[in-house]
Amino acid sequence: MSQTDKALTRLREMIQSGELPPGSQLPPEQELASELGVGRNIMREAVRALVAARVLEVRRGNGTFVTSLEPRLLLQGISSAVELLRGATMLELTEVRRLFESAATGLAASRMSPRQLAEVRGHLEAMRAAANDVELLNQHDAAFHRAVVAATGNETLSTVLDGISSRTLRARVWRGLVDADAADRTLREHEAIYDALAAGDPIRAQAAALMHITTTENWLRAHLRDDTDLPSGP
Repeated sequence: MSQTDKALTRLREMIQSGELPPGSQLPPEQELASELGVGRNIMREAVRALVAARVLEVRRGNGTFVTSLEPRLLLQGISSAVELLRGATMLELTEVRRLFESAATGLAASRMSPRQLAEVRGHLEAMRAAANDVELLNQHDAAFHRAVVAATGNETLSTVLDGISSRTLRARVWRGLVDADAADRTLREHEAIYDALAAGDPIRAQAAALMHITTTENWLRAHLRDDTDLPSGP
């Protein structure tokens, strides 16, 4: 293990143990380097790595602080990584979404408030009005599913699912569906999800979400040209 890795491990231990709780300021450089048992340069490398991971944040003129450590902050990097995935790996990603999002939709049906349901309905109506506008369909499709998962009240689940729902992939699928005159079918699938949520039926909601995501998965399987690419979108 390198000196930098050792410093990283010690810093993480200090944060995990509560020695450096969320929002706390790191000790002065010399004191922190001594605590980590490394020189200042190694200590700075370790701090920079945790800043990049959003575990620490630098406030100019004030010092370096531990962030809130909330899931939405720590898991932000997932979406950037997802947009780099290609070919068959996208199918794996869709399988993950199928497993997680269908279960999340079922959970949302038992927890959704009238206000949250109204938000989901608003995005569904916007999708109906968007007709063949792929950009708007993509925008409200993502917002529809985000609002559904948010109703679970599970921030970690919401952040992970939002991260793995590639916007680029979503746009490509919508372009393919519109070009194939299949967008109406996908809208009906969203309507089935909404109806189950409105009825407060977790089993029906999970089944409707599963059927919808499977449509996306089947489209990908049918259009995957090779192991490296998908049909280009708009």
